[in-house]
Amino acid sequence: MTKITFTRALPSLNALRAFEAAGRLKSFQLAAQELHVTAAAVSRHVKLLEEELGFPLFDRGHRSVALTSLGQQYLADIAEGFDSLKRATQDVVEASQKRKLRIQAYTTVAMKWLVPRLASFHAASPEIEVSLTTSLEDVDFSIDALDGAIRLSNPPLALGADKLMANELVPVCSPAFMDRHSQIQGDKTEGLRGLTLLHSLARRQDWRKWLSAAGVQGVNPLAGLSYESSTLAYQAAIHGHGLAIAQRALVMQELAAGDLVMPFSFVLDEGDFTYYLVYPHEHLNRPEFAAFRSWLISV
Repeated sequence: MTKITFTRALPSLNALRAFEAAGRLKSFQLAAQELHVTAAAVSRHVKLLEEELGFPLFDRGHRSVALTSLGQQYLADIAEGFDSLKRATQDVVEASQKRKLRIQAYTTVAMKWLVPRLASFHAASPEIEVSLTTSLEDVDFSIDALDGAIRLSNPPLALGADKLMANELVPVCSPAFMDRHSQIQGDKTEGLRGLTLLHSLARRQDWRKWLSAAGVQGVNPLAGLSYESSTLAYQAAIHGHGLAIAQRALVMQELAAGDLVMPFSFVLDEGDFTYYLVYPHEHLNRPEFAAFRSWLISV
């Protein structure tokens, strides 16, 4: 069998387009109309392609053309290629038209509060793409490439800031843990003595704050088990390892599902020290950020 050697890595794209249209439409004339060229130009491109391939693609009649068996095989293969090119082009055009936002939050806030809500923003503003990152570090908008960030603080004076939720501290545990420890049933805070407290390393002072405000004495606010994040501490509480001190807004789903319970009625509201969406004031001039801000403070 004679091996065909191509003079180019691929045949001419114009020749391939002419062949694909003519083969699909079974007509040089119709292909010419679709491609906005003359039928003679389509015929010439197909002829050049056949010469380069070394075999005919069409059987030509007096007023009609029909694909050869090799032409049918080739048409099926390159049609997939054209479909792939079309999809790739559409994808990259859509990506270029996406307006991107860069938002940063704490890991637990992102997982427990923001991510469950983001679907509604994507549904309302599908043209805006949110890139969400997490960090415990302070934000410096002069250095960090961010449009906005969710931060726990008092209202910052130099930035735009919108309060997102109340910062309420509450002890939580699993229903099974509460059933095993009758000393905390009936809202008895003194029953905390001797029980395992669960801490987040990022929020080591929360138990101290709550115990002090609730007037509970004789409990070491730093004793117990510590975890890298509040999310891990909450998960440990769900599994019955002890009592976690939680920000109520971040465990609402677990409380509603019955995975966690609040054994005590006392709630410590830290007032203005809470979570804010912070941003440079000039970022409100960006329509996509203004839309995100309006959505976020309304959910």
